[in-house]
Amino acid sequence: MKAWLENNRHSLGLAVKRMADAPIASLFSILVIGIALSLPAGSYVALDNAGRLAGKLSPKPEISLFLKADLSQDQGRRLTQRIASLTDVAKARFVSRDEGLKHLQDAGLSNLTAGLDENPLPDVIIVTAKDSDAKAMERLAEQLNTLPGIDHLLMDSDWVRRLAALLDFGRDLVWLLAGLLGLALAAITGNTIRLQIYAAREEIEVSRLIGATNRFIRRPFLYFGVLQGLLGGLLGWLLTSGGIYVLEGSLARLALAWNGRIDLHGLGPAEGAILLGLSALLGLIGAFLAVSHSLRRML
Repeated sequence: MKAWLENNRHSLGLAVKRMADAPIASLFSILVIGIALSLPAGSYVALDNAGRLAGKLSPKPEISLFLKADLSQDQGRRLTQRIASLTDVAKARFVSRDEGLKHLQDAGLSNLTAGLDENPLPDVIIVTAKDSDAKAMERLAEQLNTLPGIDHLLMDSDWVRRLAALLDFGRDLVWLLAGLLGLALAAITGNTIRLQIYAAREEIEVSRLIGATNRFIRRPFLYFGVLQGLLGGLLGWLLTSGGIYVLEGSLARLALAWNGRIDLHGLGPAEGAILLGLSALLGLIGAFLAVSHSLRRML
């Protein structure tokens, strides 16, 4: 165990030394990796903030239940209480036909309603669902439509369906971008390692002559790939946080002009740790593939 720890300590020190011996090349590689990682990370943050903002600005979708004409207002109010007691309903409000006519008059349509002999509007129950998801709204609408006294219903969930579809498309796009840039990160690391192996070719051949195994030769390059990926991930995290800091002021002024407030959220500790772990893993994969291929060619 002690020998294994000593070998890994030596390999890590050798990886750090190789990185320090070529500071400009290492810096540029880390910079490219950081920028590549900041693109999907920034897209994820933008999508997450867009979802939060939409949830704050958009009203909860409602279902309007138009009652049958032969249903009395007392029956309508009792039906409203029954609907309000359902588990999926957050609130149910009864709007009488007289109240609906008054709303039309207050909206500036008094000239239109003045010539009517009687009120043509039905009593309405406005239902607010607990879950604004489009599928949950449809299930609730199907349940409400089976209740007695309901003539027809109008579901205000089109915007929910469009928003959900747009956010789903954005998530798929972020995952696609992350996958492509992850491959690019592994390729960048592999190319850097390949150049290092070429520069250390004579050292590797001497090590083999004195009995060094491929595992021993490979280990410092793997640590180099992990370190490069880890530093690139850290830079990507910092670039994403810096972008949020730059945009936060201008977005706050924009929200203030609309009498609102926008609070941007960046990558949290858990999300940042996932970013660092993935960047280190991709660096390890790129280094392993490059070293294995180069060592086979050197046989």
